[in-house]
Amino acid sequence: QVQLVESGGGLVQPGGSLRLSCTAYGFTLDNYAIGWFRPAPGKEREVVSCISRPGGSTQYEDSVEGRFTISRDNAKNTVYLIMNNLKPEDTAVYYCALDAIRYSGSVCYTDRDEYNYWGQGTQVTVSS
Repeated sequence: QVQLVESGGGLVQPGGSLRLSCTAYGFTLDNYAIGWFRPAPGKEREVVSCISRPGGSTQYEDSVEGRFTISRDNAKNTVYLIMNNLKPEDTAVYYCALDAIRYSGSVCYTDRDEYNYWGQGTQVTVSS
């Protein structure tokens, strides 16, 4: 059974940093793409960032470009989202998702429908 477990959320002041982790159980992340998503106001979950196979590509939503960094450690079967200079509008539940269909793809997809396994989410609150 595939399980994705997010951790690292919490309460942080504006300008602060957090590192989110997404660890997979029952599945080897290997060369599969992972995405981080959060709900947009009044909308479904939208991509924050995604990462394809090692040596492939990453993508970032415009509002987090330059502040967030996605990376993966296949030895730990974990993908990270490092979030710097956090803003109140970054407050959300953050979900990681696995695209378990495309193996060794050089790109990752920003459409949530391309991901078929999801974690339970971790709350990030940015407030003074």
